[in-house]
Amino acid sequence: MTEHAFHLTPLDVRKQEFRKSLRGYEPMGVEDFRVRVADELERILRERSVLEERVAALGEQLRAYRERERAMNEALVAAQQLREATHAAAQREAQVIVREAEAEARRILDETRGAKADLERQAAAVQRQYQQYVGGFRALLERQLAELEALEGKQGG
Repeated sequence: MTEHAFHLTPLDVRKQEFRKSLRGYEPMGVEDFRVRVADELERILRERSVLEERVAALGEQLRAYRERERAMNEALVAAQQLREATHAAAQREAQVIVREAEAEARRILDETRGAKADLERQAAAVQRQYQQYVGGFRALLERQLAELEALEGKQGG
């Protein structure tokens, strides 16, 4: 099954029932495993929720930086229009303001780009950690399944 085709919730694990048979699994062992899997799944879901909230907050910061960049660009255009509307002495004054605004815009843009790169690195790191965790958990489950199959083979043989 692909990761997207199979969604298991802690409630699904807790409510799963198994048929009983003479040579079936030990009920207490199955129940203990179900509880542990459900608890771990709940922990993972809580952790994922926290990470999603953090990514959303970082995305909001990025949007704020972009809005500041847009505002600075609008301020730059307004400063240029003001410069064109004034006489020669006012033009020199406007050019000073424009240079300062451009320097500030570059500084803010550089900060914004740096923050964006940091956010992207953090998001990539979170995604890698999540994938590593899912891979590790999947490997654990596969080992447990292999052990169960081995035990089943011993009992059946």
